[in-house]
Amino acid sequence: MSWLPPEQYVQTLPNATMYAALYFTDETGNPLALRSAAKAEAWQLPGGNVEHGDGTPFATAVRECREETGLEFQGPPRLLLTHFLAPQSGWPCAKIGFVFDGGVLTQAELGQIVLDPGEHVSWQVQSLESWQRTMSTRLFTRVRALSEARRTGTATFLCDAPAGAEGAIP
Repeated sequence: MSWLPPEQYVQTLPNATMYAALYFTDETGNPLALRSAAKAEAWQLPGGNVEHGDGTPFATAVRECREETGLEFQGPPRLLLTHFLAPQSGWPCAKIGFVFDGGVLTQAELGQIVLDPGEHVSWQVQSLESWQRTMSTRLFTRVRALSEARRTGTATFLCDAPAGAEGAIP
Protein backbone atom coordinates (compact mmCIF):
# COMPACT_ATOMS: atom_id res chain seq x y z
CA MET A 1 0.00 0.00 0.00
CA SER A 2 1.30 3.44 -0.82
CA TRP A 3 1.57 6.25 1.69
CA LEU A 4 -1.56 8.38 2.08
CA PRO A 5 -1.83 11.88 3.51
CA PRO A 6 -3.24 11.76 7.08
CA GLU A 7 -6.64 13.18 6.01
CA GLN A 8 -7.09 10.28 3.56
CA TYR A 9 -5.51 7.61 5.76
CA VAL A 10 -7.88 8.19 8.69
CA GLN A 11 -10.82 7.63 6.34
CA THR A 12 -9.60 4.04 5.88
CA LEU A 13 -9.62 3.29 9.62
CA PRO A 14 -12.52 1.77 11.56
CA ASN A 15 -14.77 4.23 13.39
CA ALA A 16 -15.23 4.15 17.15
CA THR A 17 -16.98 6.24 19.77
CA MET A 18 -15.88 6.70 23.38
CA TYR A 19 -17.56 6.84 26.74
CA ALA A 20 -16.18 7.77 30.14
CA ALA A 21 -17.50 7.24 33.65
CA LEU A 22 -16.61 7.47 37.33
CA TYR A 23 -16.78 4.54 39.75
CA PHE A 24 -17.84 5.52 43.27
CA THR A 25 -18.42 3.49 46.40
CA ASP A 26 -19.76 4.32 49.82
CA GLU A 27 -17.60 4.10 52.95
CA THR A 28 -18.15 0.34 53.21
CA GLY A 29 -17.11 -0.33 49.59
CA ASN A 30 -20.60 -0.68 48.10
CA PRO A 31 -20.74 0.58 44.48
CA LEU A 32 -22.99 3.45 43.40
CA ALA A 33 -25.19 3.10 40.31
CA LEU A 34 -27.91 5.23 38.74
CA ARG A 35 -31.20 3.83 37.40
CA SER A 36 -31.86 4.95 33.83
CA ALA A 37 -34.99 6.97 33.10
CA ALA A 38 -35.08 5.49 29.59
CA LYS A 39 -34.92 1.82 30.62
CA ALA A 40 -36.25 1.12 34.11
CA GLU A 41 -34.25 -2.11 34.45
CA ALA A 42 -30.96 -0.49 33.42
CA TRP A 43 -28.43 0.60 36.02
CA GLN A 44 -25.50 2.76 34.96
CA LEU A 45 -22.38 4.41 36.32
CA PRO A 46 -22.24 8.21 36.29
CA GLY A 47 -20.85 8.88 32.83
CA GLY A 48 -21.61 9.16 29.16
CA ASN A 49 -20.35 9.62 25.64
CA VAL A 50 -17.33 11.79 24.88
CA GLU A 51 -18.55 14.85 23.01
CA HIS A 52 -16.76 17.36 20.79
CA GLY A 53 -15.12 19.94 23.02
CA ASP A 54 -14.72 17.66 26.05
CA GLY A 55 -10.98 17.49 25.50
CA THR A 56 -10.34 14.16 27.23
CA PRO A 57 -12.29 11.12 28.41
CA PHE A 58 -11.59 12.17 32.01
CA ALA A 59 -13.13 15.60 31.35
CA THR A 60 -16.18 13.77 29.99
CA ALA A 61 -16.46 11.64 33.13
CA VAL A 62 -16.29 14.73 35.35
CA ARG A 63 -18.81 16.64 33.20
CA GLU A 64 -21.24 13.74 33.04
CA CYS A 65 -20.99 13.16 36.79
CA ARG A 66 -21.83 16.81 37.45
CA GLU A 67 -24.74 16.75 34.97
CA GLU A 68 -26.18 13.45 36.20
CA THR A 69 -25.63 13.70 39.98
CA GLY A 70 -24.80 17.32 40.80
CA LEU A 71 -21.51 16.12 42.35
CA GLU A 72 -18.35 18.08 41.47
CA PHE A 73 -15.58 15.49 41.28
CA GLN A 74 -12.22 17.03 42.21
CA GLY A 75 -9.95 13.99 42.26
CA PRO A 76 -7.11 13.00 39.94
CA PRO A 77 -7.68 10.90 36.78
CA ARG A 78 -6.95 7.42 38.15
CA LEU A 79 -7.91 4.90 35.45
CA LEU A 80 -9.48 1.66 36.67
CA LEU A 81 -10.85 0.15 33.46
CA THR A 82 -10.56 0.33 29.71
CA HIS A 83 -13.52 -1.28 27.98
CA PHE A 84 -13.88 -2.30 24.33
CA LEU A 85 -17.31 -2.98 22.83
CA ALA A 86 -17.39 -4.43 19.32
CA PRO A 87 -19.86 -3.13 16.72
CA GLN A 88 -23.25 -4.78 17.10
CA SER A 89 -26.77 -4.67 15.78
CA GLY A 90 -28.11 -1.19 16.45
CA TRP A 91 -24.64 0.34 16.97
CA PRO A 92 -22.48 0.13 13.82
CA CYS A 93 -19.11 1.13 15.25
CA ALA A 94 -16.88 0.04 18.09
CA LYS A 95 -17.04 1.84 21.44
CA ILE A 96 -14.12 2.40 23.80
CA GLY A 97 -14.80 3.13 27.46
CA PHE A 98 -12.63 4.64 30.19
CA VAL A 99 -13.79 4.29 33.79
CA PHE A 100 -11.96 6.34 36.42
CA ASP A 101 -11.89 5.97 40.19
CA GLY A 102 -14.32 8.45 41.71
CA GLY A 103 -13.32 7.44 45.22
CA VAL A 104 -15.41 6.98 48.32
CA LEU A 105 -18.52 9.05 49.01
CA THR A 106 -19.58 9.70 52.60
CA GLN A 107 -23.24 9.48 53.60
CA ALA A 108 -23.32 13.30 53.55
CA GLU A 109 -21.95 13.38 49.98
CA LEU A 110 -24.40 10.70 48.86
CA GLY A 111 -27.16 12.85 50.35
CA GLN A 112 -26.12 15.70 48.03
CA ILE A 113 -26.88 13.72 44.87
CA VAL A 114 -29.40 15.53 42.69
CA LEU A 115 -30.37 13.47 39.67
CA ASP A 116 -31.22 14.82 36.25
CA PRO A 117 -34.76 13.36 35.93
CA GLY A 118 -34.42 13.24 32.16
CA GLU A 119 -31.61 10.70 32.55
CA HIS A 120 -32.01 8.88 35.88
CA VAL A 121 -34.86 8.19 38.26
CA SER A 122 -32.96 6.91 41.30
CA TRP A 123 -29.55 5.99 42.66
CA GLN A 124 -28.46 3.19 44.94
CA VAL A 125 -25.44 1.81 46.73
CA GLN A 126 -25.39 -1.87 47.60
CA SER A 127 -23.03 -4.80 47.92
CA LEU A 128 -21.53 -6.55 44.91
CA GLU A 129 -23.65 -9.60 45.76
CA SER A 130 -26.81 -7.48 45.62
CA TRP A 131 -25.73 -5.78 42.39
CA GLN A 132 -25.16 -9.18 40.81
CA ARG A 133 -28.87 -9.91 41.32
CA THR A 134 -29.96 -6.39 40.28
CA MET A 135 -27.79 -5.40 37.28
CA SER A 136 -27.50 -6.81 33.81
CA THR A 137 -24.70 -9.36 33.50
CA ARG A 138 -22.84 -6.98 31.20
CA LEU A 139 -22.78 -4.09 33.68
CA PHE A 140 -22.14 -6.34 36.67
CA THR A 141 -19.06 -7.78 34.93
CA ARG A 142 -17.80 -4.21 34.62
CA VAL A 143 -18.59 -3.32 38.24
CA ARG A 144 -16.90 -6.48 39.54
CA ALA A 145 -13.81 -5.69 37.43
CA LEU A 146 -13.80 -2.11 38.75
CA SER A 147 -13.99 -3.32 42.34
CA GLU A 148 -11.07 -5.67 41.76
CA ALA A 149 -9.03 -2.99 39.95
CA ARG A 150 -9.49 -0.60 42.85
CA ARG A 151 -8.66 -3.33 45.38
CA THR A 152 -5.44 -4.35 43.61
CA GLY A 153 -4.42 -0.91 42.34
CA THR A 154 -4.09 -2.34 38.83
CA ALA A 155 -6.21 -1.09 35.93
CA THR A 156 -7.91 -3.76 33.86
CA PHE A 157 -9.23 -4.32 30.35
CA LEU A 158 -12.62 -5.75 29.40
CA CYS A 159 -13.56 -6.75 25.87
CA ASP A 160 -17.18 -7.19 24.78
CA ALA A 161 -16.52 -8.85 21.45
CA PRO A 162 -17.91 -11.86 19.62
CA ALA A 163 -17.21 -15.18 21.33
CA GLY A 164 -13.79 -16.51 20.42
CA ALA A 165 -12.31 -13.09 19.67
CA GLU A 166 -8.96 -12.51 21.36
CA GLY A 167 -9.49 -10.83 24.74
CA ALA A 168 -13.28 -11.33 24.71
CA ILE A 169 -15.08 -11.73 28.01
CA PRO A 170 -15.71 -15.47 28.44
